Amino acid sequence: MVKVIFFDFDGVILDSMPIRDYGFKKIFKEFPQKEVEDFLVYHNNNGGLSRFHKIEYFYTNILKKTISEKEIEIYANEFSEIMKNELINKKYLISDTLNFIRKNNDNFIYHIVSGSEQKELRFLCKKLDIDKYFKSIEGSPTVKNDLVKNILDKEKYKKEESILIGDSINDYEAALINGISFFGFNNASLKDKGQYLDRFINLEGILNGKL
Repeated sequence: MVKVIFFDFDGVILDSMPIRDYGFKKIFKEFPQKEVEDFLVYHNNNGGLSRFHKIEYFYTNILKKTISEKEIEIYANEFSEIMKNELINKKYLISDTLNFIRKNNDNFIYHIVSGSEQKELRFLCKKLDIDKYFKSIEGSPTVKNDLVKNILDKEKYKKEESILIGDSINDYEAALINGISFFGFNNASLKDKGQYLDRFINLEGILNGKL
């Protein structure tokens, strides 16, 4: 019986990926378009990784340049301001997910584990009026593997009673490493990883033993 659900944020609760694409294009506007486009492919294939990692990846792996921690922080702060201004609009909430969360709020314990920067993540959840549904809201720079592990350890949850729902390979890996079940969502390339949800209504059936 499942009692605990770990939710990824971007692409699962909030349809934010196009806005995050826009944000990265804006902070990297002084660089050649080809390099930025190559970076966006990496960004979209690794939705569960933090912006700190992605900014460093852009410099070291695509631009072949070095970047200091201070420079990473400057870019990350600029990116965060763009996100705070854009993503507080409730129109970006994924209604299918939100309906499940509201309907089953008394049946499960919810946690958010995200690659988004933690302060920004909590700010957005508060502004979107969804923070009340989650026992904790955890983000980067702590990597997702550790976010899940820390919560499992702290709350003493049973792994067989816990699942993670995500839209990226990094979410799948976080579930795999921590020994909990994974449900893919909103990314067809995950259909061979764990179980896959075309719609959240299907999750109710699975968890109730009807599917």
